[in-house]
Amino acid sequence: VLVVPMATGMALVLVLLALKKKRPRTARYVLWPRIDQKTCLKSIVTAGFEPIVVDEILDGDEVRTDIDGLQSHINELGSENILCVLSTTSCFAPRIPDDVEKIAKLCNENGDIAHVINNAYGLQCSKICHRVNMACHNGRVDAIVQSTDKNLMVPVGGAIIAGPVKNFIEKEISQTYAGRASMSPVLDVFVTLIELGTTGFCTLRNRRIELIEYFHSTLNRIAEKYGERVLSTAKFNTISFAVTLNHLGNEIDDVTNFGSMIFTRGVSGARVVARNTSNKVAGIEFEGYGASISNYHSHYFTAACSIGISKEEIDTLATRLDKCFGETCKTKNL
Repeated sequence: VLVVPMATGMALVLVLLALKKKRPRTARYVLWPRIDQKTCLKSIVTAGFEPIVVDEILDGDEVRTDIDGLQSHINELGSENILCVLSTTSCFAPRIPDDVEKIAKLCNENGDIAHVINNAYGLQCSKICHRVNMACHNGRVDAIVQSTDKNLMVPVGGAIIAGPVKNFIEKEISQTYAGRASMSPVLDVFVTLIELGTTGFCTLRNRRIELIEYFHSTLNRIAEKYGERVLSTAKFNTISFAVTLNHLGNEIDDVTNFGSMIFTRGVSGARVVARNTSNKVAGIEFEGYGASISNYHSHYFTAACSIGISKEEIDTLATRLDKCFGETCKTKNL
C-alpha cells in the first residue's frame, strides 16, 4: 500500500507511467470502459497514452460493462499494443461498477494485459471491496487507486494506491514520483486512522449500509409524489442513486434549472443529467454526456448515500427536494 500526496487523477497518471516500464514499447493504448467523469480520461491523456473508449450497454435502467466489446477491441488492437484496461468501480447511477472480476480474467487470458482499477470511493463499500478482492484472486490486477477524502473524510489531496504485488506498488510506482512533496495528505490519513481505528471505520461503514434502505425509500417517496421514480440500479450501485426528472419539461433548461434550485438550497453533491446533451473531453466528443451512454431514456438527478451520512441529513435532503419539486410544479402549473 502506498499513500501519495496527490488526488485520484494524478495518482492514476503515476500508475500508468510506472506500467509503461513493464509493457512493450508499442503499448500506447488504454482501454477505458466509458465513465462520464473527466478525471479518468484526463489521466490517460496526461500520461501520454491514447484512450480507447469502450461503450457501455443498457440493461433495464443499468448502464453496465460491455465485456464482449472489450474483447473485440483487444482482438482489433493486439494485446502487445495495449498498456492496460482502466476499469472503474465507483460511479454515478445509472452507471454501475465495472465487472472487475471478468475484466481481470480477460486481461489474464489475453497476453497478460495490465489492469488498473479506479476505486475512487469504493473503500467505503464492502460489496465493492469484495469484488476487487475477487478480481485480484481470479485474474490480473496491477493497481487499485482510491481517494483519501472520499473514503476517510480528510481534506482533498491524497490517494491510496494498493495492489497484490508489493514490489510494484511500493518500489516501482513510488520511485516513479519525481522530487519531493508535502506530507500533509499522508499525515491527514495517519491521524484519522489513529483516531478512528479499525472499529471506528467499520462502524461508519456499517452505519452507511444500515441507512441504504432508508435513503432509497425516502427518495422513492418523494419521487412518487411528483410522478417520478428511483432508477433500478441499487442491486449493484449502493452508493449513488438516481431519480428521474421526466415530468419537469422536455427542454434541457427545465432540468438544469432544477439542479440550480437544489444547489442554492444547500444540497451539495447532487448531479443533474439531461438527455441528449453532448460534451467534449480531452478532444473526444461524447453524446448523452453524464449518463455514460448515448441516448439514455430519462432525465435524472443523482444523490449519494456515502460514508458519514446520518438519518437526520437524509430527512433534511427529503425536505429540500420536496420543496424544490413543489415550487417547480407550481411554476409550471403541473
